[in-house]
Amino acid sequence: QKLREDGVIKRQVAICDPVKLNLGVTAFVTLKTGQHNEAWMQRFIQATRDIPEIVEIYRMSGDIDYLLKIYVPDIAGYDQVYKKLVRSIELQDVSSSFAMEVLKSTTALPLDYVPLKGA
Repeated sequence: QKLREDGVIKRQVAICDPVKLNLGVTAFVTLKTGQHNEAWMQRFIQATRDIPEIVEIYRMSGDIDYLLKIYVPDIAGYDQVYKKLVRSIELQDVSSSFAMEVLKSTTALPLDYVPLKGA
């Protein structure tokens, strides 16, 4: 209860097996954009928010601008998501990799770094 009150626990969820939901293909997609302005970013956020197969989006440092995690039933399903994405927003480069096997998947965070009150 204290973790909820302190805002450490943001929400509780059920973890579903994607394979049992016919979402057996996990794609990691890197994006590069030629535009780095607020208007483009707002269009990007809106476009990706409307694609439910995109479950995670990260703005990155380095050679790529964004990293997306996508769950789909198959490659044809990925192609549909890809087409929605490129119709919705201007991109310079899109590169996709498909997970062959899950070696580790957890939502548990390491708790060794929690600051102690009064320390």
